[in-house]
Amino acid sequence: MLKGKKILIGITGSIAAYKIPYLIRLLVKEGAEVQVVLTENARDFVTPLTISTLSKRPALTFPFNPEDGSWTNHVDLGSWADLMLIAPASAATLSKMASGLADNLLMAIYLSAKCPLFFAPAMDLDMYKHPATKRNIDQLVAYGHHLIEPQVGELASGLSGAGRLEEPENILKIITAFFLTGRDLAGKKVLVTAGPTYEPIDPVRFIGNHSSGRMGFAIANEFASRGAEVTLIAGPTGLTTSNVAIRRINVSTASEMLAETTLAFKNTDICIMSAAVADFTPAHPFDKKIKKEADFQAIELKPTTDVLLQLGKMKKPDQLLVGFALETDNELENARKKLNNKNLDLIVLNSLQDKGAGFGHGTNKVTLIDRKGGITEFGLKPKAEVAADIVNKIVGMINKD
Repeated sequence: MLKGKKILIGITGSIAAYKIPYLIRLLVKEGAEVQVVLTENARDFVTPLTISTLSKRPALTFPFNPEDGSWTNHVDLGSWADLMLIAPASAATLSKMASGLADNLLMAIYLSAKCPLFFAPAMDLDMYKHPATKRNIDQLVAYGHHLIEPQVGELASGLSGAGRLEEPENILKIITAFFLTGRDLAGKKVLVTAGPTYEPIDPVRFIGNHSSGRMGFAIANEFASRGAEVTLIAGPTGLTTSNVAIRRINVSTASEMLAETTLAFKNTDICIMSAAVADFTPAHPFDKKIKKEADFQAIELKPTTDVLLQLGKMKKPDQLLVGFALETDNELENARKKLNNKNLDLIVLNSLQDKGAGFGHGTNKVTLIDRKGGITEFGLKPKAEVAADIVNKIVGMINKD
């Protein structure tokens, strides 16, 4: 299944490193070419001799060979691979990846890699639950990397919980599935909106919402990783993009979102409107900061133009339009109304009643409702996995049509 695929594996200093020789053997058996890079700490858990014997390539750790003065070209290695996997990814390595700290050969290769990257965290449960670790993982997902979530089970510390490295057989399945579906959207032009809008009250203050943009960014990354040419129109957010297949356009207000989105929509095959666009904006924003002592009592608001409704009116038969509905009550009924009223092909329903879903979370729980009335419900998942579910549904709809 993987014949001729070039797989670059980075092993870091975690007790779970003992599983990786099994994975290397499985990959080689499937016909893959495997090159392994170990951090210095990883060599305390698995030996270079074991790795080189199984991979049939020298196990690399240091950028320079002091004996002959030669060096390992990290840029060449980053260009060589069809896929890079960092497993196990320790908490320290996650931090380095998120911040771009290249203090060893593996991190230099990581920053040079042009291929899709998968990472599989492994650590004790308290380390995995720490806000810093969660933030780093979210950042890596925002970069467009693929998270292989750790499993719940007995850990090296004797505790039981999340942090256990995924089993080699399952990692093999994930990599194989990626190559099977990795280019199924090649040639498709996709438009994704993400994040909030900020409606100015004065030069300092604005009306906004709690959208982080994570869901939209995850969707854009999923489309790009599967071969699509993606335009991402993003409201104010601290998230970053690194996938060269994503063209990012930054906007701030609902009117800017409307202008850029309607322009890009004309040449789009698939459009996913996940941005939380403001429904109202100040009618008369102030040119100067409003002083506390000013005789100021109210802000007059006016409705913004409904971007999704406008796209629904513009939509051609060969375009597919997807909207989002964030509801607090009568969820299905309200989502169906939005689907029909705005001429959508699919709507993604979030409920604020679901713990861990909605704004400000790294996870989401969605229900997909299509134009034919079909309903597909999913459990709570990381947003990268939710993005894959949404894209898989869209691909299924395209193939049926």
